[in-house]
Amino acid sequence: MLELNAATLAYGQATAVHGVSLHVRLGEIVTLIGANGAGKTTLLRAVSGLIAPKSGSITFEGRTLRGLSPDKIVRLGLAHCPEGRQVLASLSVQDNLELGAYIRSDTAGIRQDLDMVFDLFPRLRERAGQLAGTLSGGEQQMLAIGRALMCRPKLLLLDEPSLGLAPIITQGIFDIITNLNWQGVTILLVEQNAHMAMKIAHRAYVLEAGQIVAEGNAQELAGDERVRKAYLG
Repeated sequence: MLELNAATLAYGQATAVHGVSLHVRLGEIVTLIGANGAGKTTLLRAVSGLIAPKSGSITFEGRTLRGLSPDKIVRLGLAHCPEGRQVLASLSVQDNLELGAYIRSDTAGIRQDLDMVFDLFPRLRERAGQLAGTLSGGEQQMLAIGRALMCRPKLLLLDEPSLGLAPIITQGIFDIITNLNWQGVTILLVEQNAHMAMKIAHRAYVLEAGQIVAEGNAQELAGDERVRKAYLG
């Protein structure tokens, strides 16, 4: 579904990702783990068109993403839930969700998906008219995921969904990620909580200083001594 082939990514003269190749199959949860600064967020930003590859290729369902603007990539069925939530603080919860459907014109379908998000996150239904900036961190994360779902993505990019959240809230977020995958959403997950990510993922890649140093079945990698010592404690 998604394939990076020898992708090198840079900010100006500073190379953040060096010749990375990876793929995500339809129906999978694939996780990227690694220390801060390893290049994980940069990789997601390249997939969603926020930065252009210096070299190599990125394809989605066989179509190159090179040269496409982020809104065109969203229209292909790829949604990005960014690190730090980035909700629109001065707008209501419902306004944030409806803006997630900006590429759509099917009013009835948008209303149906809004109800779906509210069923998935009952807390958001309770706070539909509340300003997004007044929500707790966990509620903002629910809103960020819900907003991404409003464009009906085939592939969902999730960047650090548990960052700054209490353990009990984190568990709820991961349960929802698993549930979304059961419903047919393919997921590429960047996550600091490697234990939780490896538990729900089908496959995993380990990034170190912008390069993949290990890859494979998530459960098998979680049992690898080198990976455990470096990333799982």
